[in-house]
Amino acid sequence: MWNLLLVILISFGLLILNIVTSIWAYRDALRRGNSKEYAIIVLIATLFFPVLGLIIYLLIRNDR
Repeated sequence: MWNLLLVILISFGLLILNIVTSIWAYRDALRRGNSKEYAIIVLIATLFFPVLGLIIYLLIRNDR
């Protein structure tokens, strides 16, 4: 019983973390002056591929 609850809580926490980092990447792309289409692609990539999508975005974004 407790193991199931722990797994559910960890999964929920990871889902929330995924959503927060995806929204951050979307807003960051817009703040850096990228098009809305590019920002949506970043959002979708980080939602479906959380770790890999975020790493790739951090590598290819334009640092100012």
